[in-house]
Amino acid sequence: MNIQKKLMILATMLAFLIMLPVARASEEDQATKLTFNKAVQIPGRVLPAGTYWFVLLETNTAPKIVQVLNSDRSTLYATILTNNAERSKSTDNTALTFADRGSMQPETIVTWFYPGYTSGHEFVYSNREEQELAQVKHHTVMAAAGGKHQIQTAVAGD
Repeated sequence: MNIQKKLMILATMLAFLIMLPVARASEEDQATKLTFNKAVQIPGRVLPAGTYWFVLLETNTAPKIVQVLNSDRSTLYATILTNNAERSKSTDNTALTFADRGSMQPETIVTWFYPGYTSGHEFVYSNREEQELAQVKHHTVMAAAGGKHQIQTAVAGD
């Protein structure tokens, strides 16, 4: 009986050690669930109002690759190349910078910063779009949530 107990404890500890890297992977991929109250533009696509996951696909590459998926992660909407973006101070919430391209076009997501990070992701657009985005007003929205990996609401246009 004593040997059986020791084996159970050892098996439990081993299972915990195996699961530990999986538990940390979530922060490495910066998975963020965002809800938009109106349509927003990302490179190559307009996302209708709704809930989406923004997930860092590969952490070891440059440029970084971000995937945008639907609310239950069953449909991939976009795979986006990003450049590194820096800010002076991190925040406790996700920060999105939008470009206001006028009333006839949806606001365009320019950068995405994960909570607690000073390095973020600048979305790569075509040369023509980059020039247009450089000419228009930008504003940053802090998505409100209770913590990391919880649903965060980003209100485009406010």
